[in-house]
Amino acid sequence: MRVEPATALVTTDLTVGGMTCAACVSRVEKKLGRLEGVTATVNLATGTARVTHPADIGTELLVATVEKAGYSAAPPEPPENEQRAAADGDAAEDIRPERDRLVVTALLSLPVLVLSMAPALQFRNWQWLCFALAAPVAVWSSWPFHVRAVRGLRHSTATMDTLVSLGVLASFAWSAYALFLGGAGDPGMRMPFTLVPSASDGVAHLYLEAAVAVPLFVLAGRFLEARARRGTGAALRSLAHLAAKDVAVRENGTERRVPIAELTAGQVFAVRPGERVATDGEVVEGSSAVDLSLVTGESDPVEVGPGSAVVGGAVNAGGLLLVRATAVGADTQLARITRLVTDAQAGKARAQRLADTVAGVFVPVVLALAVTTFGFWLGAGADTQAAVTACVAVLVVACPCALGLATPTALMAATGRGAQLGVLVTGPQALEGLQHVDAVVLDKTGTLTSGHMTVAAVTAVPDGLGRDAVVRLAGAVEQGSEHPLGRAVAAYARREQPGQLLPDVADFEAMPGRGVRGRVEGHLVEVLATDDGTHTALADALTAAETAARTPVTVRVDGRAEALIEIGDVVRPGSYRAVERLRRLGVRPVLATGDREAPARAVAAALRIDEVHARRTPEAKAELVQDLRERGLRVAVVGDGVNDAAALAGADLGIAMGTGTDVAIGAADVTLVRGDIEALADAVLLARRTLRTIRANLVWAFGYNVVTVPLAMVGLLNPMLAAAAMSASSVLVVANSLRLRAWQPSSATRRRTP
Repeated sequence: MRVEPATALVTTDLTVGGMTCAACVSRVEKKLGRLEGVTATVNLATGTARVTHPADIGTELLVATVEKAGYSAAPPEPPENEQRAAADGDAAEDIRPERDRLVVTALLSLPVLVLSMAPALQFRNWQWLCFALAAPVAVWSSWPFHVRAVRGLRHSTATMDTLVSLGVLASFAWSAYALFLGGAGDPGMRMPFTLVPSASDGVAHLYLEAAVAVPLFVLAGRFLEARARRGTGAALRSLAHLAAKDVAVRENGTERRVPIAELTAGQVFAVRPGERVATDGEVVEGSSAVDLSLVTGESDPVEVGPGSAVVGGAVNAGGLLLVRATAVGADTQLARITRLVTDAQAGKARAQRLADTVAGVFVPVVLALAVTTFGFWLGAGADTQAAVTACVAVLVVACPCALGLATPTALMAATGRGAQLGVLVTGPQALEGLQHVDAVVLDKTGTLTSGHMTVAAVTAVPDGLGRDAVVRLAGAVEQGSEHPLGRAVAAYARREQPGQLLPDVADFEAMPGRGVRGRVEGHLVEVLATDDGTHTALADALTAAETAARTPVTVRVDGRAEALIEIGDVVRPGSYRAVERLRRLGVRPVLATGDREAPARAVAAALRIDEVHARRTPEAKAELVQDLRERGLRVAVVGDGVNDAAALAGADLGIAMGTGTDVAIGAADVTLVRGDIEALADAVLLARRTLRTIRANLVWAFGYNVVTVPLAMVGLLNPMLAAAAMSASSVLVVANSLRLRAWQPSSATRRRTP
């Protein structure tokens, strides 16, 4: 719960269960909105409601109000349980029961559909076999629809479930009457399939195909939607897994491991090499290099010692550290990032408000039309079968199967094709954002650059041992180093001399903050933080390293400077083309990084990016995104680390690198799975094509209802034909969506260069 002093209002998040469609969202929002001073935004995808209300309205009243609307509700988790709840969130997203229900329904329904619509296949007593197969579909398969429809009626509301339930029950009940009392149970009965209504021959018609087709197609559509929504809580679960589970606390000269929840501010805990810092704190003893890239985006390891501040989630890359906790639980930087991601995700439902409003009106209108049709036919002197036929036809033909399939099928096809191109799109909002984005905020480390330390250049003195010999000696002595810079040198030496082992090192010594030394093949080899090099060639190389914002180290052999090695986070080759392609698509690139000013400016200059923001904390990145949005820009963020998660979730569109952290991927709307930022331009083009496909699907789905509902009302569609029309509309929507599987990005666009 969060208090907003300026308005004396309180913002509370609720978990809402039982919502299945946009009409449900509209119902919950309206019910909460009837409380004085209360406004609510409900997110169907995440099953949450963000409620702003006066402080004197308690959470209990909000929960009771949602329950009165026919849905379940739960108060928010306490701050200390938020991450634990997020980590356990996978259980709530299990869609296996829906999948099993769909499979069983399909196996039972397909024979009924084939026999009902293919008279040549109708054998003696075929109708009784169809009745036996349709009964479990009408009862067990449709049971969730019936339950939600009854619950809605108890609360004087109607949803898509009401239409489905009534259509299935009416079709099945009339078919049962026809079989047992209307003459359709005769062993030799045949039911012709015609495209126009036929006069009654004294035998009541069967509509079992309508009773099975409706739940089959609706279950298929909702299963696809559930799959698309399954990863909603991935960002928060990844943040929870990033946090330490226990910690080694030092007290009175002894050490004991305790759960992280028991750690309090002021306690001292140990962080060994390779371990993650448990919480925000201050180093009291020891020195080491700390890798902050997951949390702050810093590409270079940071040397820390007594008095240095460290952040929870950072990795200790060097020696033993003793840290005094300065913040725990909800007060840590990791917890603040979690809250930012949660807040940003809660606002995603606003783009769906128009659809929610339409859906809230659509279902009652259809029900009213069905009742009106039934009464009109009876009043006009028609027999009961004709009135029931027209009423059921209206319910069946208006069932929005095509409408439900229009978006998820296109998304499934686009996602599959996008994955082949290195792009993973999570939903329609992501596609909309890709199409209309004005500016892209690009992270530096791991996005535009490789994300790890690499030897970029080696400069050897002209009259020395030579480049290869110096690299070999430096790599040998760095084999004993745990420092990321040392590992980069050793890895480079191995690549330069494939198939050869580096020589052994003796008398190895690590000098914290300075470098390493050791004896290799009788030589004293030192790899040091840059000192006052004595050779002009090294001085020139040092200047070049500083200009390119790389970390220089000097290699000394027997006290003489032999080479300068430049180590840095190099620009990805595809970044040059990617940024230029974005410009050609009308998108403005903006660089924002937690790294220092110098490397940020160097990368921006190389890529011709004019707007640069360095030394940006996760909160500052989120603030930058908000500032750009307030300027009227539609903003996308591309990142790969925990430090990018809040900005990714707060942007109009979040784009994560597939080589990045699970947190960034979970918070993003789009993931570049191949780790190549050039795929971003392909993503924009794919989004434009997919949205055109979705629009065509929706136009067809709405147009289908506009044409077929009046036909059903005047008796030109019987329920069987209505079910066939509904099935045909769904097939056409799916077929149109599947065209995306063959989509190719423009080769001309790919070849264009600056």
